[in-house]
Amino acid sequence: MAARKTPPSVKSPSRRRAAGDSKTGAASGRLGGRIAPATNAHIETAPEAVDSATLTEIFRRFHTAEPEPKGELHAVNPFTLLVAVVLSAQATDRGVNLATGPLFAVADTPDKMLALGEETVRSYIRTIGLFNTKAKNVIALSRILVERHGGEVPASLEALQVLPGVGAKTASVVLNIAFQVPRIAVDTHIFRVSNRIPLFVGSTTDKVQAGLEAIVPEPYRLHAHHWLILHGRYTCKARKPECPRCLIADLCRYPSKTAA
Repeated sequence: MAARKTPPSVKSPSRRRAAGDSKTGAASGRLGGRIAPATNAHIETAPEAVDSATLTEIFRRFHTAEPEPKGELHAVNPFTLLVAVVLSAQATDRGVNLATGPLFAVADTPDKMLALGEETVRSYIRTIGLFNTKAKNVIALSRILVERHGGEVPASLEALQVLPGVGAKTASVVLNIAFQVPRIAVDTHIFRVSNRIPLFVGSTTDKVQAGLEAIVPEPYRLHAHHWLILHGRYTCKARKPECPRCLIADLCRYPSKTAA
């Protein structure tokens, strides 16, 4: 999965931060959690969400600028993607990629990962936050995949959430990228962007995910996760959004856009 930047997109800063993944505390990339603290006051004064025609135009522009957006975590198959996303909790994609490059070169299947053992896995990911717990989870989930799924990553939200270190957000990312299921896992970036434009106003990442999955036009739903997360990461930044170069600045209703 080659790293790729998205199109310039929306606006403005936000002081919110979503809580971590329900199981991992991930911020996905950091995968968002259930409640985003200290956001309610901002949401109460947020402008009304854009209408359906504007929503469609926003995603049309994202698509035109980047028809096939890609995630920034490196992976070679569904298993390495799953491991990378689990490791991304409270870590940067760049940091995860630096650690998983050598790891995946020797262990790109659950069997090979099990053969390495927890101590060796720990040595590969030592530069990543919470590496002790993550090493245990990687070995435990690898064992479950071998014993219950024939070494394959299941394409089911329920089956994925049984795996150690995998919550609903992590599972949604894996389903979206590995199995082309149109899920919109909401991390801190997507939570901020959705409430700023606003596309859908919600006080928790779970509510925003459900809202976005219900309203994003079907032709754009598969890639919506990547467009929004990369837009939030590179254009609609938390502290100083780059509104002057945003390709949907004229459609965004955020009242505090930054000037050129």
